[in-house]
Amino acid sequence: MKRVAFAVEYPPELTHPLHEAVVERDGVSRAAVLTWGPVGSATTLTWVDADRETTAAVLDAGPVVETSLVAGAEGTYAFTRQTEYAFADDLLDLVSVADVAFRPPLVFRADRSARFEAVGESDALGAFYADLSSLLDVSVDSVHDFRRGDTPASLTTRQRAALDAAVDLGYYEVPREASVADVAVALDCATSTAGELLRKAEAHVVRDATSGA
Repeated sequence: MKRVAFAVEYPPELTHPLHEAVVERDGVSRAAVLTWGPVGSATTLTWVDADRETTAAVLDAGPVVETSLVAGAEGTYAFTRQTEYAFADDLLDLVSVADVAFRPPLVFRADRSARFEAVGESDALGAFYADLSSLLDVSVDSVHDFRRGDTPASLTTRQRAALDAAVDLGYYEVPREASVADVAVALDCATSTAGELLRKAEAHVVRDATSGA
């Protein structure tokens, strides 16, 4: 079995209301849906890289009926209940028939892109990719063998945010287009903190890539 990290670009007509709020509102660039339940009324946990006021405004854009906000590192955690998922019907239909499993987090970004992982057999993942490509602009960020011990929590939210910022800024380009200080500015933290987050995140990625090889 394989696990594949996908990046997708949403057109406005297929953009989730929460994602649209991230795109349009100042003061926020990323919202990560960390956990969700099997029905629309289940409690969902989302992390937003914004203060409580901005996070509340972002969540108001979606079908949320109850919200509890908790201040967290570099952002705000939100426990929410909602009446529906609010994804476009075409996307929900595609997901409902796909022979793959989806792993959190689902990350909405201000550039209209989203990132998520799916797990399944190669043929099923290929079929899902083909079907999704008929609706969205899709690319594959990475492909790994899936192991039972794999966990989406191998990277913390802050470590994942640091890697995302580093990639966006060109820190991993050759030649390098950004510095750790640039990543620190993007994360609004000290340069030493950004460096430590990147080192720990990189260690996770390297262990993941080499274990079982």
